[in-house]
Amino acid sequence: MKILIVRHADPDYSVDSLTKKGWREAEYLAERLSKLKVKDFFVSPLGRAKDTASLTLKKMQRTAKEYPWLREFAPTIIRPDVGAESIVWDWLPEDWTKEDRFYDRDAWCGTEVLQAGKVEQEYNWVVQGLDELLKEHGYEREERYYRVHNANNDTIVLFCHFGVECVMLSHLLGISPMVLWHGTCAAPTSVTTLVTEERREGIASFRMTAFGDTSHLYVHREEPAFAARFCECYDNKEERHD
Repeated sequence: MKILIVRHADPDYSVDSLTKKGWREAEYLAERLSKLKVKDFFVSPLGRAKDTASLTLKKMQRTAKEYPWLREFAPTIIRPDVGAESIVWDWLPEDWTKEDRFYDRDAWCGTEVLQAGKVEQEYNWVVQGLDELLKEHGYEREERYYRVHNANNDTIVLFCHFGVECVMLSHLLGISPMVLWHGTCAAPTSVTTLVTEERREGIASFRMTAFGDTSHLYVHREEPAFAARFCECYDNKEERHD
């Protein structure tokens, strides 16, 4: 089984849709995905993800099932450096790296700041939704692997957001999401691919074969959007700092 996790195209957050560039990106993505044999499509309830999916679905004459847990990861925390509310995955390195528990797959959500933001509850809601979806497709979570009830070579596609993508990857790969949120960047319309491996009959795990792939953009000489990144050098004033 293959899972393709697609981040939405270049966003216009003011209207929860896409920029002109984002619509081009979504078109190139549709060209890529329409060549695949896809069993099922799933989409976040937010506009920017639904708009991104719409071009692929129209091209393939398909529909997608909407899941609320595929929305962008919603909890907020009081960021230590500014004492103000912030999304949970946007901390400065000199702050979050001081806490060893953030690197631990089991202990990362036990800190006071994350407990206050009810981050663990939201995380559990997302991974429960993911596991229910995978069970419907033949793979049931058992400890830290999956029991295979219906082995298959199906492909499913999830249109969603960077923050929740990292949550799903942390669950499937056994990595603290804090490391993924701060150490990776999935550009708009990037495709992350995970494939089951059943090396012992009836027991499967997921291996990530590609993360944040934007080859469909480069084919059309379209540079990936800068969204989700911060300044490469501090003196790069035109790039995002905060």
